Amino acid sequence: MDVSIRPERADDAAVIRSVTQAAFRLNSHSSGTEGAIIDALREAGVLMLSLVAVTGDAVVGHIAFSPVTIDGDHRRWFGLGPVAVRPDLHGRGIGGALIREGLARLRQAGAKGCVLAGDPDYYRRFGFAHDPGLRYADVPAEYFMRLMFDEPAPTGQVRFHAGFDAR
Repeated sequence: MDVSIRPERADDAAVIRSVTQAAFRLNSHSSGTEGAIIDALREAGVLMLSLVAVTGDAVVGHIAFSPVTIDGDHRRWFGLGPVAVRPDLHGRGIGGALIREGLARLRQAGAKGCVLAGDPDYYRRFGFAHDPGLRYADVPAEYFMRLMFDEPAPTGQVRFHAGFDAR
């Protein structure tokens, strides 16, 4: 399957929401609000990076990156998520391609690092690791991970944008 990755366009919003909702529908850890989160981040103007995976003319995947604060400071760190792939295309490397491309673009843009809440077995392959110096809400420590692009690693309480509270 030939898949290309490009930045989100204005006319992609509805299909991004649809793909995201479908991808998370079967996830037992899903809040069911992932599509609303992306919409809220977009409306707030804080989607630092929003990429889509396309095959033919169809958007089949999406990844979002938005700024986070650490102990209230913006430190050029970003949060990854949500990332979604159309359910019938899971297991074909599309999510991994979105993650690798997104991280490369973050580095090129001068980001210092990236955090996420997710499955450690999946995200370790991209270089993410648990860091006891960074904390996020009530997420179990092993599921909150970071990837540093520039040292030293910050420490403190991480906060994602208020768009993550969207319902």
